[in-house]
Amino acid sequence: MKPGEHTSTFGGNPLGCAAAYAALDFLISENLMGKALDSGEYLTGKLESLRTKHPSIVREVRGKGLMIAVELKIPVKDVIMKGFEYNLILLYSGLNILRFLPPLVITKEQMDRVVQSLDQIFLGIERKGGSSLKAVEEVAS
Repeated sequence: MKPGEHTSTFGGNPLGCAAAYAALDFLISENLMGKALDSGEYLTGKLESLRTKHPSIVREVRGKGLMIAVELKIPVKDVIMKGFEYNLILLYSGLNILRFLPPLVITKEQMDRVVQSLDQIFLGIERKGGSSLKAVEEVAS
């Protein structure tokens, strides 16, 4: 590429470069990548305990770092809607996947609160039984 062949209004902007540098410096100095791996292990372990406790609802927990998915045996919609009652904003991916993409600075206390709330939501669904526990395969067909 020769000079002048590729230009941008924002490319090389001093303010943009300073912001990018500050963000990268913070990521490195605070070891957020390492913390993301540690936090991801912690959250995955807590979510695995929900799989053990609620085998009729949780099929699988998978992910890397803090990008985690919980595959449910039921439609995710009921869980997401119930989450609002616990002040949770939950993400989904498809018909039966709860998706977790928390900030890199999430604390163990915050993760514990999410898992405790999910535990209560799952208990409520199990107690209600019936249509709430329709298998995803039934709903999809």
